[in-house]
Amino acid sequence: MSWIREETPPDENTWSERFRKFCANVLKTGPIPKHVAFIMDGNRRFARKKGMDRAEGHLMGFEKLAETLKWCRDLGINEVTVYAFSIENFKRSKEEVESLMEIARQKFARLLQEKEAIMKHGVCIRVLGNLTLLPLDIQRSIAEAMVMSKDNDKAFLNVCFAYTSRHEISNAVEEMAEGVEKGLIRPSDVSESLLDHCLYTSHSPDPHLLVRTSGEVRLSDFLLWQVSPPTSLSVKTAQEDSSGFR
Repeated sequence: MSWIREETPPDENTWSERFRKFCANVLKTGPIPKHVAFIMDGNRRFARKKGMDRAEGHLMGFEKLAETLKWCRDLGINEVTVYAFSIENFKRSKEEVESLMEIARQKFARLLQEKEAIMKHGVCIRVLGNLTLLPLDIQRSIAEAMVMSKDNDKAFLNVCFAYTSRHEISNAVEEMAEGVEKGLIRPSDVSESLLDHCLYTSHSPDPHLLVRTSGEVRLSDFLLWQVSPPTSLSVKTAQEDSSGFR
């Protein structure tokens, strides 16, 4: 399954696809958010409901992500942040964690294979989180993808992987404390603005819209610093496989 979808395949040129394009054109007549964040949620519940293996549910969730990224591109949303894997997910069963790591291994490898499409659309890939928690081969694939696309500036895809907001904020505080200890900054330099510049998301504007795909209303330790009152929250109930998010 591709990260960067090109033209709609013939078997998807259905009434629902034509209706989606119509809705996209209508939406373009109004203000479009420039940065949308997604909490990818509900894959396990969807799999359980359909009698599927959990891994299959996660794979289908990735398919929906790829479809969503194309929608965002069609609408002119030039920055997307997705919460793909929380540090807390490491507490799941060994079998499920290994399955998720294998999916990540395959998908990040696929990302490298799609270099031509990534460069064509000018997509900058950023993977945000405590990447040292990941297997070394996945770390290498992530690093290669980020270096490959670092100069692209037409669109930005931020994948939060091995991430929690608490870790992001504590890491930023540690960086500031280290700066004070080494004499690089003064204690009086420590401020909200400086902390903001020490976050993983320092190169991105705050999200204009946050979408959670499962019907839950919790932020689940995602972008707690960045999601301020101006950010709109959309909660989407998990849908059947023919429409909507999973």
